[in-house]
Amino acid sequence: MSNSSFENLQQDVKRLPGLPGVYRFFDEAGQILYVGKARHLKKRVSSYFQSKQLSPRIALMVGKIARYETTVTRTETEALILENNLIKEMAPPFNILFRDDKSYPYVMLTGHQFPRLASYRGKIDKRNHYFGPFPNSWAVRNSVQILQKVFRLRTCEDSVFKNRSRPCLLHQIHRCSAPCVGRLSAEQYGQDVAQATRFLEGDHSRVLSELEKEMHAHSEAMEFEMAAVLRDRIADLSSVLQQQSMDTVAEGEGDVDVIAVAQMEGMVCVNLAMVRGGRHLGDRAYFPKGLRSTSGELPSPPEILEAFIAQHYLEEGIEENAADIAAQVTTNLIPPVLVLNHALQSVGDDVSKLSDAPPEGLHELLNAQAGRKITFLHQPQGQRRHWLAMAEGNAKIALTKRLVETGGQLARARALADILALDLESLEQLRIECFDISHTSGEATQASCVVYAKNAMQSSEYRRFNIADITPGDDYAAMRQVLHRRYANFQELPVDKIPQVILIDGGKGQVEMARQVLAEFGMDVGLIVGVAKGEGRKVGLETLIFADGRKALELGIDSAALLLVAQIRDEAHRFAITGMRAKRAKARTVSRLEEIEGIGAKRRQKLLARFGGLKGVANASIEEIASVEGVSLTLAEQIYRQLH
Repeated sequence: MSNSSFENLQQDVKRLPGLPGVYRFFDEAGQILYVGKARHLKKRVSSYFQSKQLSPRIALMVGKIARYETTVTRTETEALILENNLIKEMAPPFNILFRDDKSYPYVMLTGHQFPRLASYRGKIDKRNHYFGPFPNSWAVRNSVQILQKVFRLRTCEDSVFKNRSRPCLLHQIHRCSAPCVGRLSAEQYGQDVAQATRFLEGDHSRVLSELEKEMHAHSEAMEFEMAAVLRDRIADLSSVLQQQSMDTVAEGEGDVDVIAVAQMEGMVCVNLAMVRGGRHLGDRAYFPKGLRSTSGELPSPPEILEAFIAQHYLEEGIEENAADIAAQVTTNLIPPVLVLNHALQSVGDDVSKLSDAPPEGLHELLNAQAGRKITFLHQPQGQRRHWLAMAEGNAKIALTKRLVETGGQLARARALADILALDLESLEQLRIECFDISHTSGEATQASCVVYAKNAMQSSEYRRFNIADITPGDDYAAMRQVLHRRYANFQELPVDKIPQVILIDGGKGQVEMARQVLAEFGMDVGLIVGVAKGEGRKVGLETLIFADGRKALELGIDSAALLLVAQIRDEAHRFAITGMRAKRAKARTVSRLEEIEGIGAKRRQKLLARFGGLKGVANASIEEIASVEGVSLTLAEQIYRQLH
């Protein structure tokens, strides 16, 4: 920035009003540099253009400023909301940027007469009941399995539920009470739902007490079969609580989020640990962007924490006609206590001065959205202190792993995990299953499934599926069939065999078919990623399509993530084609012999075995064919004429 430009900006900011609002800095090319909020626009913006020494990071930004824009708001709270929305929309390089938190999964109980249990991502519907959020999909999956095993709630879609005529496999393995066929009344099922709700809310002792009372009542009434069922439920629930001893020691701690910042070799990690109902549900690591470490100075931990809290917890705006829904969302998302490893600091109108008090606007807005007072703790005691130490340790571990994951295949996998916002402690956990359909004008339709796991293709886990009983050339029906066969028993799969991504080689139609199948099984439809071919089927022009409503992505030819997707997709295509060609050749070989009257399965097998295949049979003379056991001279002549 030239001296004249600097002086012009100094003079211009003197005309700004002394009102709350948002300011935006731009460079000479018109690119956004920074978005900030202010209680007093004139004081805050003018403090950037003073002659006194600024921090290296701020000085680097100020040197690039060519112009600025401001928006006046009625209150500082409105300014905070607007700032947060603009940061998410414009992604300014000098702001600390975190990935949007809306990918968090919930455990959902629907508002049906017989509520359905399922994992859920997306907008909250007030007709249903939600528990969470959970830090990752594994935590949700674990909770759903516990609830199925102990309370036997249904997980099937309503369309499947109302059309059942007999109990499904989940009932047979004691994971569902089969309300679809009247195995228990709505009142009895409602009691199970109520107990499951209390369990999710952390009231474990009450649930156990109620189950014990029911068991004794059935025993006294000499209903020993029902008493035995409740006995098994109590044993399962007790086992679960013993396995989660880390959670049970925190009984009475309620809902807490623990947030820790760690720095290492110019990288920063924010680790978020979630406690709900006294149960530690796990944690998630975030790696912010826009830190500008090249300037020689990283933002302070309090700055990073404030940016994370604002972007993580604040909604993008509340419409008046949706206030009740928004209230439910934020009540679920914002716990009453936030434990931090650094105290937040308030920035006044002068950017060079800090106070030890938490930012008033942020604190007030969190209180308003949650509908209760939010407490910030940075020197916790008791169990919360242990949680904070654990969060700090996990943040350092996550940073170490991220620094290692810098080259080759690991870099591609990391790029894909970041783009898809996958919940992974390590890239070793990344498992991708890719499906492709192959046929020749409807002939010999075959589906392939290839597996990427442990940072490599796992050829031993590849599978081919012969597709039958469909209209020839119907790829949608073929995709439905292969997914049904692949995931029919997903509830029994080990955790390491459940994919984090299901790649579908196809566009919106195939993705929609996959969504329907996974929804029927109660699986997370967010796993599905369609790979739609671009113009000329060139690598780099593909579009990623999502089944959960996320916007389609065009990553571009330089994307490391797309290179990994293309590698897996091409392997699925190769595996499907080779299988289809072999099946087609076999079908054609067999069909020519089957057309000959008098050639059954046994004779056909003997002929092919003697001559090593159809080509050998065709090259044989009539006398050689007749020498095969069970083949007469007349039949040999008929075979010879048929093959020539």
